[in-house]
Formats: sequence, C-alpha cells, structure tokens
Amino acid sequence: MDAANTAWILTATALVLFMTLPGLALFYAGLVRSKNVLSVMMHCVAIACLASVLWLLGAYSLAFSGTGPLIGDLAKFALAGVGRDSVSGTLPEALFFMFQMTFAIITPALIVGAFVERIRFGAVLLFSGLWLFVVYAPVAHWVWGGGWLMARSVMDYAGGLVVHATAGVSALVLAWRLGPRDGYPKDLSPPHAPGLTFIGAGMLWVGWYGFNAGSALAADGSAASALMATHLSAATAGLVWALIEKLRFKRASMVGLVTGVVAGLATVTPASGFVGPLGGMVLGALGSLVCYQAVEFVKQKVRIDDSLDVFAVHGVGGILGTLAVSVLAAEQFGGVGYAEGVNMGGQAVTQVLGVLAVVVWSAIATLAIAFVVEKTVGLRARDEQIEDGLDMAAHGERAYNP
Repeated sequence: MDAANTAWILTATALVLFMTLPGLALFYAGLVRSKNVLSVMMHCVAIACLASVLWLLGAYSLAFSGTGPLIGDLAKFALAGVGRDSVSGTLPEALFFMFQMTFAIITPALIVGAFVERIRFGAVLLFSGLWLFVVYAPVAHWVWGGGWLMARSVMDYAGGLVVHATAGVSALVLAWRLGPRDGYPKDLSPPHAPGLTFIGAGMLWVGWYGFNAGSALAADGSAASALMATHLSAATAGLVWALIEKLRFKRASMVGLVTGVVAGLATVTPASGFVGPLGGMVLGALGSLVCYQAVEFVKQKVRIDDSLDVFAVHGVGGILGTLAVSVLAAEQFGGVGYAEGVNMGGQAVTQVLGVLAVVVWSAIATLAIAFVVEKTVGLRARDEQIEDGLDMAAHGERAYNP
C-alpha cells in the first residue's frame, strides 16, 4: 500500500462522483424545459444510489474478480474476504472498489440525457439496474478486469469503450425504442437555463481530472500526463466547436462551446494516458469536428430523439478516441508506444475489434433490457404526465415555485 497513491485516488474518487452529483445533473437540467428540471436531477441521484448498492451486491465482483474471458465471478460479492488491509496493486482494495464505483455511477447516468422529459421513473431504475449487470460489468471485465480484450492489450485508459461507447450506443437504442418528445424535432423549447448547463460543464471539466488522471491508479508521471492531455483536449475542442458555429451561424453560443468541451473530454478519455500534449489537442479538434457532424446526423438524418446528444457526443467521441489512440500513442507522435510485440497496425486491429464488440453487445443487450422494462413497469410516461411535466407528475415537486 502506497500512501501517496492512496491519497491521490481518494481525491480522484471524490472528483469522479462530483462529475455526476451535481455536475452531470446540472448540465442536463439546464438543457430541458423548466417543468422537467427536477426529474433529470432525480434520475441522476437515484441512479447514483442504486448503482452504489448494486456495485457492492455483485457488479464489482463480476467486473473485477475471476479469470473468465467474458465475465468475472461472485467471489467478492458484498466484498467478501476484503478487509481493511486488503490491497489492489498499491491501493487499499476498498478504495479501488470506491473509485470504480464512481465510474459505474456516471456511466448509466450519462444515458439520462437520451430519455429526458418522457420516461417513467420506475423504468429509469429498472433499466439502469439491469444495464449495470448486463452491459457495464461484462464490458468492464473485458477491458479492465482481466477479460479477453485486456488479454489482447486493448488501449482504453479511462473508459472510451467501458464508459462512453456503452452509454452512447445504449442511449441511441433506448431513445429509438422510447420514441421522440412531443413536437420533435421542430417544436421544442430551447434550453430553459443555459447558465445551469455552464455550471455543470465546469464541474464535469474539473471532475474529469479525477476520471482520467485517476485512472493511472498512482500519483506519478502517467497521471500528470493524462491530466495535461485531458485539459488540452477540452480546451481545443471548445474553441473548435465555437469556430464551427461562428462560421455557420455568424455567432458562437455558450451551450455550443461547453458541448465542444465535453466532446473533447469524451474523445481524449481512452487515450489520455497514452498520448502526449499535442496528441490531446489533435483529439480535441477531431472530437469537435466529428461530434458536431454526428449531432446533425442523428437529429436530421436518422431522426432519433437522443435528446441531449448522448450518442453523438459521448458515444461517437469515445469511439473516435479509442480508434485514434492506435496512431497517436506511437512514440514518434509523443505517445508512450505499444505493448511488447505490438505495432501500430496490430493495435489498430485490436481497437477496431474492441469497438465492434462493445457496440454490438451494448445495442443487443439494451434492446433486450428495454423489452423487459416495457413489459413490466412500462417505458414511456402517459401523455398527460408528459404534458404536465415529470417534475409534478412523477415527483410532486417543482424546480421553481412562485
């Protein structure tokens, strides 16, 4: 057990939880109509509570114990056999459990952005609980827990596959299955409080330091390099998104700029500890350029109401970064290089294989989970509840009282 590493990961754990509560909750809440603000916040905090309990009751063990290529075992159900002196690497295992729990919280919470303003609260809980076991835990085991992709030396430093690809693909599938908001796409109200979105984006940016740099699991040069690449990607992406808007619409919006920042953060996540500072900037620029096009493609071509662009920003960004790291990790581009015996071409094949496996599994599993939820508690709220707003209809509260 190393005291410096432990102190840093204690801090990083708090930062990653801060990303969800209140960062993501505020980011999403500012983008919806005022009659649905509390419902979005409720979804985020309820998922945080549920995922925490389920992480202890089996999900952690399935992700990070056992040697199976596809899924772990239940040897550490309820942290059986894990005491105060138990270690994971140089960390107390209880701390590793908590750090990974914060990832298991924010990943299903990201999906909230796809179904805002029209879903039953019971459906949020049932879907998120099943999704944690069926999608998140297996993919975390594949990539980080000793599974088949880890054996192939897939490069996913902090969650391009485990977090962003799974959440993004599942968000798109669930939004399609749930159906659009009333008035989509032409008669929707603009974000009711962009200021909340800015505050949430700032919290996400700061929290992402723990997300990416904490994934080094040590207080060392890798963590510092990941933090630097993360920040530079976010900064570059925000500027590029604003430039795109300026060229297209003659003005740059605040919501657009912070959306670009989040796209840059998502894109650099899988590569953050493997690339140099210039690689981070390249990923930020690519993230904004590609994710901006993805937003338009989903809304105008595919016409799926992924309400707050979870797939276009997080899914596409995470997938893009996962693919690009196979090039930008090369030493000639300032990266750390590849595993022994692996070259750029071999790494690219592994990255593509990882993306295909995670995308296909996330999509199929989400369809199955959505079917179960619809047949049990129901997916879509009633028309009169949607009209009244989910704040009052589902929770009996208003965000803004006269």
